[in-house]
Amino acid sequence: MAEDAILGYLATHDEISDSGIFASQHGLQHNDVVNVIKSLHGFRYIDAEDIKRESWVLTDEGKKYAAEGSPEVQLFLAVPPEGSISKDELQKKLDPSVFKIGCSQAGKNKWVDMGKQVSRKVQHVEDKVKDLLIRIQDGQELRKEDLTSLKARKLIVAQTWKGYSVRKGPNYAPNRKKVATDLTRENLQKGDWKDLEFKEYNFNAKGPPAEAGHVHPLLKVKQQFRNIFVQMGFEEMPTNNYVESSFWNFDALFQPQQHPARDSHDTFFLEAPSTTKQLPEDYVELVKNVHKDGGYGSRGYNYDWKREEADKNLLRTHTTAVSTRMLYALAKESFAPKRYFSIDRVFRNESVDRTHLAEFHQIEGLVCDRGLTLGDLIGVLDDFFSRLGMSKLKFKPAYNPYTEPSMEIFSYHEGLGKWVEIGNSGMFRPEMLLPMGFPEDVCVIAWGLSLERPTMILNGIDNIRDLFGHKVDLSLIKRNPICRIGL
Repeated sequence: MAEDAILGYLATHDEISDSGIFASQHGLQHNDVVNVIKSLHGFRYIDAEDIKRESWVLTDEGKKYAAEGSPEVQLFLAVPPEGSISKDELQKKLDPSVFKIGCSQAGKNKWVDMGKQVSRKVQHVEDKVKDLLIRIQDGQELRKEDLTSLKARKLIVAQTWKGYSVRKGPNYAPNRKKVATDLTRENLQKGDWKDLEFKEYNFNAKGPPAEAGHVHPLLKVKQQFRNIFVQMGFEEMPTNNYVESSFWNFDALFQPQQHPARDSHDTFFLEAPSTTKQLPEDYVELVKNVHKDGGYGSRGYNYDWKREEADKNLLRTHTTAVSTRMLYALAKESFAPKRYFSIDRVFRNESVDRTHLAEFHQIEGLVCDRGLTLGDLIGVLDDFFSRLGMSKLKFKPAYNPYTEPSMEIFSYHEGLGKWVEIGNSGMFRPEMLLPMGFPEDVCVIAWGLSLERPTMILNGIDNIRDLFGHKVDLSLIKRNPICRIGL
């Protein structure tokens, strides 16, 4: 209907000067007219030029005052012509917002004397604000200073009206020709294809973007770490067992059963199945003895070691549980030096905040060989972290139940201008290695760090919950940059 009206009008007139006026004169919706103009302009039936008009409209507050009167006049009328009224009584007669604004504006206009008792200073006032608002509703022009005053009180807002002026285009016709988009079998059989007008192909038009998956920032950084380990000759350990027994997670690491980390407030224990039934009994006995009575040069912990504690199932608290299994399997074979690494999830019963999650990722590397020393550990760490772009390292003595000596690793952060802890390291204790069956001269050096911290630094993220978990913004995965560790 709008299309016929526009093309028909242009058949006898040179132009449509204003699409808004044209729509109202022909009983059409302006939005419908605009859509038709855009379509006809695309096919060059018409030429269209933009029209923009600025106008002022009342806000909800402005509409209220246009109907009921301005707050200052409402307050003035609530004050008796003779005598006075207490401020508390006056406040009860008016809406709280009207009272507050009315007190300010009426006092500013010197209409009332504001104090504990409120009285009139004048007997008659004009509601200029209401009059101005009604004039805007009627589409009348106002002085600049009046508009500025109403705008400052947030009673009006600017509104931009958009429309078109229209003239005949190079392809103008009183009726739009229907162009064919396909050459059909019927067209060929009837021969009417000769008279058809086909729609032009737009070879520059872009097709819809192909849907594709996006790699999570953690996976990108994880792959970079994996590449570094492989370059250094390390072999990746299988980490598919999220559920582990307390024996492999704690006891085999020479961690006592009364250690705080084994409490339920630090560890997630399983209800079903609550215990394991698959432990190497001869090895369990050796671990039990070294805990109770010591051995291999150690006094042990001298406590009553309980099998039921070792059998408890849990969500692994560190990937060192995987390292323990791998080392035990290695000790059963003819010894050969090994370099292992793992990168996978671990679980701890921690309070969730900006820097902590109950589920996160741990990176771990270890070297097993004869005659290793603390110097070898420092050398491997220098090589490893230099590949991450961290060339300034220093080490601080620390304590771990299953490593001795133990060291915290610090790197100098150029951006922060200070030393930042980046990981932990140490040499596995003889009380852990010798019960497995390793020769006495075999040592294991190991270190670990989180995956989330370097990923957060590389992506400029300051809240770990924005990186991993159910609150992650999926658009982050699509727009995160390519990560290159060490560059």
